[in-house]
Amino acid sequence: MNLLDKLRSIESKPREAPKPAPVPERTCYVKHITRDLSEFPGCFSVTADLLNLMWKEQLPQDLHPTEILYLDTETTGLGGGAGTLAFEIGIGRLTESGFQIDQYVMRDYPEELPMLTCIREKLLQSRAICTFNGRSFDIPLLRSRFVMNRLRPDVLDLPHIDLLPIARRLWKMRLNRCTLSHLEEEILGIQRHGDLPGSEAPKRFFDYLKTGEFTLLEDVLFHNEQDVASMCTLLARMAHDYDRPERIVHQEDLFSMGLALEKERHQERARTVYRMVPSGKLHGKSQAHLAKSHMRGGEIEESVCIWLSMVERREGGIEPMVELAKYYEHRAGDLREALRWTEKAILTASEPSMDTGAMQDTLLSLQYRYDRLRRRLDVLT
Repeated sequence: MNLLDKLRSIESKPREAPKPAPVPERTCYVKHITRDLSEFPGCFSVTADLLNLMWKEQLPQDLHPTEILYLDTETTGLGGGAGTLAFEIGIGRLTESGFQIDQYVMRDYPEELPMLTCIREKLLQSRAICTFNGRSFDIPLLRSRFVMNRLRPDVLDLPHIDLLPIARRLWKMRLNRCTLSHLEEEILGIQRHGDLPGSEAPKRFFDYLKTGEFTLLEDVLFHNEQDVASMCTLLARMAHDYDRPERIVHQEDLFSMGLALEKERHQERARTVYRMVPSGKLHGKSQAHLAKSHMRGGEIEESVCIWLSMVERREGGIEPMVELAKYYEHRAGDLREALRWTEKAILTASEPSMDTGAMQDTLLSLQYRYDRLRRRLDVLT
């Protein structure tokens, strides 16, 4: 083979494509913080039994406090929607040595996937999620971003404890506002100084993208860190109140807990709490709910005793009198006693101290009952 043939042989062989230079794997920014357990009193006393009292979603019976993942996001917008992303995700978990907070930041849009991948791994190590308004905002947002990044969103299907509706049930009657910062001040005794409002987080992120100054996000991270920590403290406080309702100071909180327990069908617990409501503006309402609970349970004599005591203490307006009239007519079959209680209710409703306008429909109903009872008695005599 001459030289020309060798050259032709070389040219006829397929050439291998040049290998591209290795591209470094993209990562997101990660910050780790460990806070002392002394900041989280009672955090290891949170049990599945207490959680199931306060929250409708069934939780694993053997759930341990260290298996709960506390999660909070900082987003590019507050209204949600397809264009909204979580640029920072903070997660917290109790450990035997402290409360560990990990914060993941997307420094640019290509870092969203590695950030979400990290969160997915943490969720796989957990048995429950705890958020503040996460059912309506954080979890739906993360679910959509998981799908957009071709990550399986099933890890977000863990049992979910949302603290906002629990807090509203317990404290809205007294506090009116149940934002996390307000609950920190009024319930936990935590005062934030120089805290960045959450509403300013999106602007800080976009300013960071323009300037590259990461220090613009430091206030966002501090705000998020405190949110995550406060969720753990707040859950422990809620569990303590449900476990020891006799230590609750405010009657509004006791009455609200009774309503919440009754709504979740924990009847015996609800009755116990209603009995604890001290004398005051809500004592009559708690007694009325207690009587109705006994009536639903078929414990009629208990209900009658409560209504008679309410009348004696002049509690509940005409409600106990109306209930007694119903009882004597429909259950005891004592028409004269039913008429007597109906007449007493009419006289009480007609007193100057009563709001006549608001009572108009009630008075008409009572008058109808009175006339019907009179006719029935006339027939019998």
